[in-house]
Amino acid sequence: MINNLIILGASGHGKVIADIALILGYNINFWDDDELRKLEGYKVYQRRLEVPKNSCLLIGIGNNKIREFISTQYAKDLFISLKHPTSVVSGGAQIGIGTVVMSSVCVNVGSIIGEHCILNTNCVVDHDCDIDDFVHISPNATLCGNVKIGRGTWVGAGATIIQGVKVGVNVTVGAGAVILNDVPDNVTVVGNPAKIIK
Repeated sequence: MINNLIILGASGHGKVIADIALILGYNINFWDDDELRKLEGYKVYQRRLEVPKNSCLLIGIGNNKIREFISTQYAKDLFISLKHPTSVVSGGAQIGIGTVVMSSVCVNVGSIIGEHCILNTNCVVDHDCDIDDFVHISPNATLCGNVKIGRGTWVGAGATIIQGVKVGVNVTVGAGAVILNDVPDNVTVVGNPAKIIK
């Protein structure tokens, strides 16, 4: 096993990734575009494109679009996925490369999670959900069974998406929103029941 992990982006999200990686026995380095960036407890190095041998990568940036851009600058096989030991991921679910599963997350059978996603603390992804690449499911959000989430979408903290709903590409779902109907691409939805505001 390669146990030297480079986290691209010295941010709060990167710190949470580091916490999981340390539990799992990885040695951590942070690379950031801002060489003056400080991160308590870690030295931060200037990000570069050449990755040392015997090293693997994760992107420690919460912004979906930036995560997608950085992912294109490195070979796909350099990326790993991480799962916090308190998370529960069904053996019948799939997790894409570059995806991080935070503490107390539940992913049920038949669900497919794309590449470079964030499944944040305490979120629930029930059976047969399909989450595309570069999606962020925030803390305490719940996706009921057979939900589909489009590429680059952000689901806010505590949001609920009922079973069978399809949420489009690059959607922002506000914190606490309750999604009862399909949502088109490139909109923001808030409220209970959720309504499009832009």
